[in-house]
Amino acid sequence: IQPYEKIKARGLPDNIASVLNKLVVVKLNGGLGTSMGCKGPKSLIGVRNENTFLDLTVQQIEHLNKSYNTDVPLVLMNSFNTDDDTKKILQKYSHSRVKIYTFNQSRYPRINKETLLPIAKDVSYSGENTECWYPPGHGDIYASFYNSGLLDNLIGEGKEYIFVSNIDNLGATVDLYILNHLMNPPNGKRCEFVMEVTNKTRADVKGGTLTQYENKLRLVEIAQVPKAHVDEFKSVSKFKIFNTNNLWIALSAIKRLQEKNAIDMEIIVNPKTLDGGLNVIQLETAVGAAIKSFENSLGINVPRSRFLPVKTTSDLLLVMSNLYSLNAGSLTMSEKREFPTVPLVKLGSSFTKVQDYLRRFESIPDMLELDHLTVSGDVTFGKNVSLKGTVIIIANHGDRIDIPAGAVLENKIVSGNLRILDH
Repeated sequence: IQPYEKIKARGLPDNIASVLNKLVVVKLNGGLGTSMGCKGPKSLIGVRNENTFLDLTVQQIEHLNKSYNTDVPLVLMNSFNTDDDTKKILQKYSHSRVKIYTFNQSRYPRINKETLLPIAKDVSYSGENTECWYPPGHGDIYASFYNSGLLDNLIGEGKEYIFVSNIDNLGATVDLYILNHLMNPPNGKRCEFVMEVTNKTRADVKGGTLTQYENKLRLVEIAQVPKAHVDEFKSVSKFKIFNTNNLWIALSAIKRLQEKNAIDMEIIVNPKTLDGGLNVIQLETAVGAAIKSFENSLGINVPRSRFLPVKTTSDLLLVMSNLYSLNAGSLTMSEKREFPTVPLVKLGSSFTKVQDYLRRFESIPDMLELDHLTVSGDVTFGKNVSLKGTVIIIANHGDRIDIPAGAVLENKIVSGNLRILDH
C-alpha cells in the first residue's frame, strides 16, 4: 500500500490530455434513495444548490474535458430499479460536453430462506413480482459491463482504464496523479487494479480492509468476518485503513479475465426480511473483492477528502453546509475551517427522510467551528443558526424544541421543551 504523497510527488507529465483520453469514469448507479425516504434513484436526490449527485458528476467531468480539451466519457451502471428514471433524466445533459453511456447490471431472484428456492413465480418483474428480484451488488460490474458490449466498444476507442466509484461518494473525483501513476508506472510494469484506501476513524468501523494472502491483495468485508472476530476487525489499531470503493481498473484485464471466467469474488450472503415478513437470502458480490484476480494490484492510501459518502441525512447536512465550497461540481473543505476533520453529526429518526430533514431547517446552520452535533426528537432550526464545539439537542417525547433564528450554540446541551412564539 503506497502513500498518496509518494504518488503525487512524481508530478504530472506535459501531455496530461493524452493520458486523460485513455480514461473512462464509471459510477455505480444501481441504488435507490429508500434509506433516505426517497423514491427513485439515489443519484437524483438534490445535494447542493439544487444539484443532484448526477448533476455534480456531470459537471466534474465536463470541467475536466473543457480544461484539457479531452473526451472522458461517463458510464453509469444502472439496476432494473434505476434504469428508466435515469434514462429520462439523461436527456437534460444532451448538450453537455460529456458522452454518457449506461448499461444494466443483472437481475437475480431472491431466495426463500426456508426452502432455498426462488420466490418468483415467473421472470416478469412488474406488479407483485417486483419484490422477488434484486441487483446482486456491484461485483456484478465485470460480467454486466462485458456482456453489454460497452467494454469492447471503449477498448476499440483506445480507452485503457476505468475509474469506478459510488455515485454517492462526493469525494471521488478524477485524480490526475493516480491516473499518471497507472499510465506511466515508475518501474515500467503497469498495475491492473488500484484500490484507494484511507485511514479509519471511529466512524468507519464497518468498511472493508485490505489484507495480503499468498502474495495477493485481498479485500475482507465485515460480512465475511466470524462473529468472534468482529470487534478485532473494527479495531482502529489492528486494521488502520478501509476501502473507499474508488477503484482504477485496466479494461484489457477485465476483458481477459472475463473471457477466461477467472474473476473470483467471495459471495456475501445478505439476509433480508420483506415487507410481508418473508425471510429471504440475497447472494451478492463486491467490486473490490476481485482485486486478487488481477496482476500487480496496488492500494493507495489517499487523503480522507476522497471519501465523502452521503448515506444518510446526517451526511447530507455536512455537504450542504458551509464546511464545503462547490467548484465545477467538486466539493472541497472550506479554508475557513481550522482543522481538516469533519464534525461528527448524528441526527435522530425525525430527520431520516429527506423531506422531513429539509422541513426542519429554515436554512443550513453555520458549522465551521462544529466538532459534534447530536439531535434527537422533534427539533427545528430557524434561519442563520450557528453551531460550535459540541452541541447536543434532545427533545423529550411529546416535547418540541425550536432553535430560534440567529441563535449561536457553543458547547451547549439543550433539552426539554423550548418554543419561542411570536406574539
